[in-house]
Formats: sequence, C-alpha cells, structure tokens
Amino acid sequence: MRALFPWSVHKTAILLLPLVVLAPAAGWAAASEGGTTGPEPLEIAMGLTAGLVLFLYGVSRLALALKALATEPARRLLGRFTRNRFAGVLTGAAATTVLDSSSVTIIMVIALVDAGLLSAIQSLGVVLGSNIGTTFGAQLVAFQISKYAPVGLALGALLLAFGRSERWKHVGRMVFGMGLLFFGLELIEQTMEPFKDHAPFLRWMRELGANPLMGAAVGALFTLIIQSSSATMAIIVTLASQGLISLPTGVAIMLGAEIGTVADTLIATIGRSRQAIRTGVFHFLFNLITAVLGILCVSQLMSLAQWVSGGASVGRQIANAQVIFNVLGVLLFIGFVPLIDRALQVLLPDRRTDSASPSVLSREQNA
Repeated sequence: MRALFPWSVHKTAILLLPLVVLAPAAGWAAASEGGTTGPEPLEIAMGLTAGLVLFLYGVSRLALALKALATEPARRLLGRFTRNRFAGVLTGAAATTVLDSSSVTIIMVIALVDAGLLSAIQSLGVVLGSNIGTTFGAQLVAFQISKYAPVGLALGALLLAFGRSERWKHVGRMVFGMGLLFFGLELIEQTMEPFKDHAPFLRWMRELGANPLMGAAVGALFTLIIQSSSATMAIIVTLASQGLISLPTGVAIMLGAEIGTVADTLIATIGRSRQAIRTGVFHFLFNLITAVLGILCVSQLMSLAQWVSGGASVGRQIANAQVIFNVLGVLLFIGFVPLIDRALQVLLPDRRTDSASPSVLSREQNA
C-alpha cells in the first residue's frame, strides 16, 4: 500500500482522525450548555472514533485484497483498451469499479504514463471514467446492507482459515474487509442515533445545506483527512438513511469530497515526468471545475436527483446525485480532450530529461 499512498499521508490521517469526531463533539457540548440536553460528547466521540477506525481499517484491508487480486488485470485493461477517449472512459470506469478506488486507478495510470506505456491524452479519458466508477460504492451502501456485516466477517474469516490457495485467502481478506467496513458504518449509525432529536446538530446540518460552499468545504476537509471520497460518501449515505442528513447537505458535502480526493493523486505525481504530472493536474482541474459548477447549479442537481430517484430514500437520492454529477461532468469534458491535452502541454511543457512524449502519436489518432 505504500507504493500507492505515501505513509506520511496515512500517518497524518491517523493523527487527525480524533479531531474529526472530537471537534464536533466539543461544539455540540458547547451548544448543549445553553440548556438543551443532548448526547454525551465523550460517548459520541468514542463511538465515532471506533466506528471510523473500523471502517477505515476495513477499507484498507479491502483495498489491499483488491490490489492483490485485480491490480495486474486492471493494469492490462488500462494498457489495452484506451485507444481513444471513449474507450478510456469505459476502461477507467470498469477499473475503478473493480478496484473500488478512483485514486488507485489514477495513480496506476500516472505510473503507466511515467513509464511511457500510456500516453497523456489516453490517460485523460481514464481519469474521466474513474470518476464514474467511484460512484459504485455509494450505490452499494444505499442498499443499507450494513446489518449483514457479520455474515461478511464470518465468511471472510472462514476463507482465511481454510482457503487452500493464496488467491482464496485474498478473496477471504476482501470479504472480511467489506464486512468490517460495513460493521464500522453500522457502529457509526448506532452512535449517531441520539442526534435525530438533537436541535444544535440538526441546525448545523441545515446550515450546511443552506450554504453549499460551507458544506463543500466540510466535505473536502473530511475527505482530505480520511483520504477517500468513497468513504466520505459511504458515511453520508449512512447518515442520510437515518434522517440526519438532508439532500442539500449531502449533495454539498459530496461536491466537496470530489475536491478533497485529488490530494493523493497530486502527491503521486511528485518526481514524475511532465506527461505524468499533466494527468494529475487534469484530475485536479476536472474535479475542481465540475465541483464549482455543481455548487453553482446545486438546486438543479438536487431536482434532477429527486426526479431520477422517484420516491427513494434520501440516501439513494444522494448516491444518484453523485452518479448524475459525474456523468454530466464527463459529458461536458470529453469533447474537449484533445484541446485540453494541447493546453496542458503548453502549461507543462516537456523537460529535456523527459523521454519523447507518446501523446503526439495518440493525438494524431484521436484527431
């Protein structure tokens, strides 16, 4: 996992994790001093810390197992089916769904571009597709299957104990990690139960929904700390299923998560060739521009999500809003990929130490 994410980033996330729960708990305690009774801050902080740690550990176990099982097939997929921008979008979406992480997909793409196995322009389509593939996790959580977490834990433990081959053990780790992350979500859900009737917390949630920019800032900061937009979305959908997060608040935090998730891919470009850096910069600019447009058009995005979802729960509406947002973003950018590639070459020209860029041939093929 160190090859994908620098240890310093994870160490920082671990050190900052208590702040994620202790700071809101302190705020709720202060709000309760005015005479409004509320949940015990220490109990809430301990419960949320335990739930988040289990959840994030489950995510890391799942990621490691998927990396062992699917990295090489995904790498071959990325290298073989990216001949044009449309194939790149489909390939990026498929690889991200399999790997359950857009960051892992994009970091793999950056490495392939740096090695000259993928051109910069080919990588742009994969980046676009990865943003669609990352919505699968929120859709899965929206089915509210966290109550079956013990089944995943038990099945994973059995496979780990009795699996005869290393591949079956990796499958066991994957199932166990999935069960653990759902168990963490279940614990978070139980911990947050008292806040259904806690006026200060509900007022804060309404404020985030009424101010999309503030909600996006919270989503970006939280995603930056835990290093996963999929994890942020999973928690949002879980809380929304309890009625603790409204559609406006959930959509605002989701838009912020799109910005916060670019940190690890930008870090992955350090020391790489200019071609690889262009891929990371494009990921940042794409997510930033689409998030800003999403904030400006948040009312229309919510209306569209409600219409598509019909009478579904708020959690499902938020998950659908993420799908709609990312698909529309891809449709908005995909026609301009060749122009974007040229602009990035002007912005970040090749260095003399870089090998000849393979994007020239690819651009001629895509012209």
